[in-house]
Amino acid sequence: MFFEYKSKLGFDETISELTGIIHAGRWKVMHIHDLQETMSKNGKEILPIKNMELCNPAYAYRLLSEDEFRIYSTMMPCRISVYKKADGNIYISQMNSALFASQVGGELQKIMSIAYTEVESFINEIVE
Repeated sequence: MFFEYKSKLGFDETISELTGIIHAGRWKVMHIHDLQETMSKNGKEILPIKNMELCNPAYAYRLLSEDEFRIYSTMMPCRISVYKKADGNIYISQMNSALFASQVGGELQKIMSIAYTEVESFINEIVE
């Protein structure tokens, strides 16, 4: 249900490069959550990890404008995580939303499959 990819770049470079690739792909980076910072504020130290919220307004509109699809808004916006592991490498993870959507079928499957494939292509530009 989740995929993990090893980045060929450092942590900050991965975030920066992904942001550029995402914008070039006509998507938006809505927000970046710095989970390491959040944990530090709560007295917990962890390795760097950031969650990136991504949105393609055209796809989002197709889902959010229909009452039958609004239930799936909990999966929006799309998210990817960039993190460092104890091995010193940087990784990117992505949920397989296409697999989930295949269980529902129809228009949801079409939209989520396209979105998943596009986000995967962004990631593939910077992984080993």
